Amino acid sequence: MSRGINKTILVGNLGNDPEVKYTASGMAVTRISLATTSVRKDKDGNQKEETQWHRVVFFGKLGEIAGEYLKKGSQVYVEGELRYGSYEKDGVKQYTTDIAANEMQMLGGRGESDSAPRRQRQERVASPQQAPAGDFVDDDIPF
Repeated sequence: MSRGINKTILVGNLGNDPEVKYTASGMAVTRISLATTSVRKDKDGNQKEETQWHRVVFFGKLGEIAGEYLKKGSQVYVEGELRYGSYEKDGVKQYTTDIAANEMQMLGGRGESDSAPRRQRQERVASPQQAPAGDFVDDDIPF
């Protein structure tokens, strides 16, 4: 019998600063709230934005890195798996859905010093005659 796949990929912005706690054994557990926004047209043709909020948790070294470098508003790529849980509050059972992250990539720059080289690279790769060996441009994609 084959195994199942539980994989979630998100790219979004932090809605708050990371909350870092440590287990009794010293392992970092960092929680963030991540917003993903999609745009669609309604029946009248007007664009509507819809934001979904996701609870993401990082463990161990990844939790330490997330706690140190991520800040409210940071854009981040997160890969992980869905985890469901429950707890009781005031006699009522509450259910949770978290993304247990196992990969994270910080996106965006820190000010103009990081964004200028990125912009230059994008301009350089944008035209086929200037693309360095090994790089490709959108025109090279057959679909």
